[in-house]
Parts: sequence; structure tokens; C-alpha cells
Amino acid sequence: MIKVIIVDDHQMVRRGLRFFLDTQSDIEIVGEATNGEEAVKLVQTVKPDVVLMDIVMPVMGGIEATKQLIKVNPELKILVLTSFSDQDYVIPALKAGASGYQLKDIDPEELAETIRALHAGESKVHSKVMKYVLTRISHKEDEEEAKVKRLTKREKEVLIELAKGRSNKELADVLHIKEKTVKTHISNILSKLELSDRTQAALFAMRMGIN
Repeated sequence: MIKVIIVDDHQMVRRGLRFFLDTQSDIEIVGEATNGEEAVKLVQTVKPDVVLMDIVMPVMGGIEATKQLIKVNPELKILVLTSFSDQDYVIPALKAGASGYQLKDIDPEELAETIRALHAGESKVHSKVMKYVLTRISHKEDEEEAKVKRLTKREKEVLIELAKGRSNKELADVLHIKEKTVKTHISNILSKLELSDRTQAALFAMRMGIN
């Protein structure tokens, strides 16, 4: 059974969602909230699997509530369900940690399928807002490519060896440089790639296919 809570400041919306979702044998509505602040408290109490989250609400909006909920429980699935399809809402909601973004004109059966998909670990975004998601991905890739171009030839060599799990001493031996120089290169790499440690640098290299 998929436990769901509905977060929306309009009673008619909550009632309509509950009326339909109660007809689904594998979905159980375990609570309702009228704003983000109530939602944060309710989630701690009823421990839902999926949260249906409106964006514009009094007291605390859906984006801030999503940030707080994901910070406490990164595994929680939050489906933004709103009337707003512009990027000023879409991108912040996804950056906050929402697993899905759907508009309130969604077909009820599709909503139920979206809830099931999120619960299974998939992400679902309405076709009307997908262009913003693709643009965001494209921009992120462009930014990462630009970061790679900042690296010198030697720094790329260090990064490649770093991704192989080599220690500083091993790096020095392989590249025929001093261990102190290796440390300097790694420091420069982390700075240019805007990363905090060598593990992140290694993952970055593998993700970007640097070899």
C-alpha cells in the first residue's frame, strides 16, 4: 500500500484528490495539510511514501516545504501538483528535491500512475514543463564542460589517475613528480571544478568520461 498525504490550501482540491485516490486499491490517503508548515509536521507523524505538494500556499509554500522535507528524509517522494507551469516554479521545485512535477489538469488515472512511478523510484514530469528540465540539464552539462576546460594538461592527468583510486604517493610515482606537487594539483583541480574532496573529483571524472 502506498501511503500518500495531500498538501493544498484549497479544500475542494483536497476533497477531489481524496475522492478519486480513495478508489485506488493500492493507494491510501493518510493525511491532509493546508500549507507547507503543516506538511512538515504531518510527515513526521504519519510517515507517508509520497507527498502531493501544491506550490503557492500561505504560511509556507511548497518549494520551501520540499527543501525541509528532503533535508530530513532524502528518500521521501514529493510530487508537485500545481497550476503553474513556468520555469520560475518548475526549476526551483526540482532543485528543492521534488521527484515529479505535474499540473492539476492531469488525468486522474495518470495521476495515480505517477504516484506509483514515484514510489517505484522513477521521476515524472508533465510534458508542458519538460522543456525547462531539458534546458536545465543542457545548461548543467555546458557548465561542467566549461569547468573541464579550465584544467591544465597536467591537472587532467592527475584527475585521470585520481579516478583510478591512486594515493598521492602513487600519483607522484606514475607522473614522475613530487608528492607536494601532486597535492598542489589536486587543490587546483578541486578549486576549478568547484568540488570539496578527491572522491567527488573522481566521480566527476568518471561521469564526464575524462580518460
